[in-house]
Amino acid sequence: MSGKIKQVIGLGMLLLGLLHPSPGNSQTHEATQLLLNYEKLMQLKEILDQMHKGYFVLEQGYSRVKGIAEGNFKLHEAFLNELLKVSPEVRTYYRVAEIIQYQQRILGEYKSTYTKVSKGDSFTAAELAYLAEMYEGLFKASLRNLDELVLILTAGELRMSDFERLEAIDRLHVEMSGLLVSLRDINTEINSLGIQRNRVRNERKSILELNGIKP
Repeated sequence: MSGKIKQVIGLGMLLLGLLHPSPGNSQTHEATQLLLNYEKLMQLKEILDQMHKGYFVLEQGYSRVKGIAEGNFKLHEAFLNELLKVSPEVRTYYRVAEIIQYQQRILGEYKSTYTKVSKGDSFTAAELAYLAEMYEGLFKASLRNLDELVLILTAGELRMSDFERLEAIDRLHVEMSGLLVSLRDINTEINSLGIQRNRVRNERKSILELNGIKP
């Protein structure tokens, strides 16, 4: 794996490490403040270096971060330096933090829903396999957006003006928000269908019991 790709991946883990799932704008503000403050970033580096080792899978020429929700991060000085070379206007743009939050929510919400429905008996194995395929597609799309965000925030990787970087971040923000909305629509439909099937099954069971028939 080349040093450049390692820098890109490491920067991505730095950004991911700055955010932990919690609702509200306070999280975005906190992440922005951390990005603004060099000393806090250096303190964060020391903490992250002691955490569990991050692990990766190769896909389409990039090393994509696995285990975002588990909080497995590793930080190197080169990644921090690359981030600090990007102009403050770009690296502290509030939508950077929101994009990362969206990605974490996509992972957390799809895992939560899939775990719940897979433990029940309202869906067949074929339906669960199809659902897993949809979730995988959404999650991979979110990781591609995250890859691009990391490249945008790495000074030496792309020759772009600050305006072009901000435009690209805006586009990724729209795309990531759309993925989260799509995921939530799917989860709403899945949960509603599960509730409906449970109700029908319980009603059928009650009717059989009233007629002295063992379900």
